[in-house]
Amino acid sequence: MVYSVLRLDPRTPSSSPASSRELFEAALAMSAWADEQGFELIALPEHHGTDDGYLPSPLVMASCIAGRTRRIRIGIIALLLPLYDPIRLAEDLAVLDIASGGRVSIVAGMGYRREEYSMMGKDWDGRGKLMDECLELLLRCWREDEPFEWRGRRVHVTPKPVSEPHPMLAVGGMGRNAARRAARFGLPFQPAVNTPEVLAFYQSECERLGFEKPVAIPPGSGEMIWISEDPERTWSEIGRYLLHDATTYASWQPENHRSTVHSDAKTVAALRKEGKCQILTPDECVEYLKAQGPVASISLFPLCGGTPPDLAWPSLELYASKVLPRLQG
Repeated sequence: MVYSVLRLDPRTPSSSPASSRELFEAALAMSAWADEQGFELIALPEHHGTDDGYLPSPLVMASCIAGRTRRIRIGIIALLLPLYDPIRLAEDLAVLDIASGGRVSIVAGMGYRREEYSMMGKDWDGRGKLMDECLELLLRCWREDEPFEWRGRRVHVTPKPVSEPHPMLAVGGMGRNAARRAARFGLPFQPAVNTPEVLAFYQSECERLGFEKPVAIPPGSGEMIWISEDPERTWSEIGRYLLHDATTYASWQPENHRSTVHSDAKTVAALRKEGKCQILTPDECVEYLKAQGPVASISLFPLCGGTPPDLAWPSLELYASKVLPRLQG
């Protein structure tokens, strides 16, 4: 089995000749294409206040994708929970759950960019408390049929989600605090990096609190793959877009923050050598997936860093025509 993931962030840096409209149109077309090809997941991110238009509204984007697809799951990885009004978010996610047929999942994150909290008028130092409050209210809004009081406000969220017991919701994060939070709320945990000590702590906290069915979601390898009959040519065409994504992301991260997609590269050559971004021939991609064993996964990021659609589509088409058929067979 091959678990195929399509990552989408139609950001538009100044280095890209494509417009925002062209990239968003391509992202929606690629979503419909991935649904037809049997991909398992479309992954959407969230960030705010960037120069290049990094996707700031994943709920709206997920709604658009749900309307263009029929079966593929849509994951927001990660939704920055403390930046939202929790009651309004409970309503939006309930409607999205109903309209999509329960296909949208959320990994809840706190974020790590102080300027996003400032832009949204949220308390950076109190972000942990805001995160807990939002998780508590989301679950209560979805579970309680009768109105309830919260801070002097009458709260009654309708309609209720169709997913039982609620839309797929996991807690993301790096360390023990995130693991403790996931266990306390009885939710799955998706760490930013695969740290055995933190995963063991999550399991022990779940046991201590009586959460009988803990779920630890692997963070993935962080490798992003493109397919080309001529990798040298493709590196020369899209390398600068991949580097923009890598260096921008790295510039945001605090000194002690790491994730599976973190890169230290400052040049295209260094990025290529590092190996997190790989441009493979169809034969190399088949071997890459076979080496993972009977269950393999791959993350395709065709519009990475503002890659123009005319350079992005060939990679997807090669994957569908010259990789997937050989593995499915």
